[in-house]
Amino acid sequence: MIRVLLSGLTGLVIIGLVALNLSPIGRIYLPSGTGIVAKQMCSMVFISQLDSDYAKSIYLDPLLGGSKPLIHVDVDQDRQEVSASVLGLFWQQNAVHREGLGCTLLHGAANFDRTLSLPPVQDFEPLPLDAVHRDQAFDIAALNAAIDAAFADPDSGPRHTLGVAVLHQGRLVADRYAETVSQDTPFLGWSMTKSATTTLAGVLVQDGEITLDTPPILTADMPDRSDITLEDLLRMSGGLALEERNNGMDPTSQMLFTQHDVAQFAATRARLHAPGDHWEYMSGNTNLASHTLQQYLGADLEEQLTAYRARVFEPLGIYSAIIEPDETGTLVGSSYMYATAHDWARLAQLYLNDGRIGDQQIVPDNWAEIVATPTEHSDGQYGLGFWLPLEHDGLPDGTYMMTGFQKQIAFIMPEQDLVVVRFGATNGVPSGSYELAASVAGALRTAAE
Repeated sequence: MIRVLLSGLTGLVIIGLVALNLSPIGRIYLPSGTGIVAKQMCSMVFISQLDSDYAKSIYLDPLLGGSKPLIHVDVDQDRQEVSASVLGLFWQQNAVHREGLGCTLLHGAANFDRTLSLPPVQDFEPLPLDAVHRDQAFDIAALNAAIDAAFADPDSGPRHTLGVAVLHQGRLVADRYAETVSQDTPFLGWSMTKSATTTLAGVLVQDGEITLDTPPILTADMPDRSDITLEDLLRMSGGLALEERNNGMDPTSQMLFTQHDVAQFAATRARLHAPGDHWEYMSGNTNLASHTLQQYLGADLEEQLTAYRARVFEPLGIYSAIIEPDETGTLVGSSYMYATAHDWARLAQLYLNDGRIGDQQIVPDNWAEIVATPTEHSDGQYGLGFWLPLEHDGLPDGTYMMTGFQKQIAFIMPEQDLVVVRFGATNGVPSGSYELAASVAGALRTAAE
C-alpha cells in the first residue's frame, strides 16, 4: 500500500511539474528569473568585480522577492561561469564570461564560440580632477551637499547609490563612490545602453553609411519589416508586440533571459501598429536596430566590436566599455553596456561638444538636437534613444538624459555645460537623482548670480 501511495504521489508530482513547465510560468517566468540571476551575477562578478554575495543582495534579491530562497546560484571562478536554478534542480540557466565580451546566457546555439576574447586595446584612464576649475565655477559647499544627499538614504530604505561623477565644460569637478566600488568599477547602464546604440547610429550617419530612414537588416528566417526604419526603432515606434513591463512574464523579459537570438525574437513578434503611429517603450526595438547597425561594422562579432570601439569609444577616450552579445553575436544594444562612471560621462560629454572630439566630427553636428527632439505620441518624454524630463522634474531647460533600470542615469545639461552621472542599485525607494542634478546645477556660481 505504501508503495502504491508513493508511486501515486510521484506520478502527481511529475504531472504537476510537466504542467507547470508547459505553462507561461514554466516557459517564461521561472526561466526569466533564473536567467536574470545567472546573467547579472556573471557580469557583476567578472566585469564589475563585485563580491558575489554583496552583488546579489543589492541588485537581485529585491527583484526576486519571496522567491529568493528558491533560487540557487553557483559561481565558478575557474571557468568564469555562473549557473542559477530553482531549488538547484529546475529551470537552470547558465552564463559564461569572455574577456572583453562580458557575459552571455547559453541556450544551445551551435555557433557560440566560448574561446573568443577581445581585450580592450588599453586600460581605462580616469579623468583628472580639475580642482582649480571646480573652485572657480562652483559653490563648493553646495556641490558637496548635493553629492552627500545622493549617497544618503531616505527613511523608506537604502538607495544604494554606488557612484556619482560630475563634468563641467568637459572637466571632472567631482566624483564619489561607495566603499564597495571605485573609479575603476564598470557600472551596468541597463537602458543607458540605448543611448550608446543611438550614438553608433549617429557615427554611421555622419560617415554616410546609413540614414535614419534605413530599414532593418534581417536574416532570411525573419519576416519582412522593410517598412520600419531605424528612426522608428530608436524612437520606440516600430509597432511590434514587444511590451516591456519588467515583471518576468512580459516579452522583454522573455527576450533578454530565455532567448538565444534577441533580434530574431523581436523581428518575429506580431505587428500591432503601423510604424510611427504608436509610441511605447520597448527594448526589442533597440535590439533590432543594434542588429542592423552591426552589419555595417564587419562580417563577424570580432570585426564588429573592434570597429565599434574604434569608431565610437576610443576617439572619446573610452576604454572600459563592454557591450555584451547574445549567443548569436548580436550586441544587446538595449541593455548590456558596462563602463566606468568617467567613461559614461565621456559619452554624455560628446553631446555637449556638438558631436566633436578635437577636429574629428564623431556624429553630425545636429545629432544632439535630433536625439533631444520629442518623439510623436510620447507625450514629450522620449527622443531618439534619450529621455526628456517633464516639467515637474525641476531640471534646467534643455536637459535630456540617458536612463536605465535601477536608477542609472546621465544628465546632459547644455545651458550649464554640465554632465552628471549616477549609478546604483535602487529598488522601491526614491533615488534622489533628479534632486542631485538640479542641486549640482544650482551650485554653479553663475546660477547663484
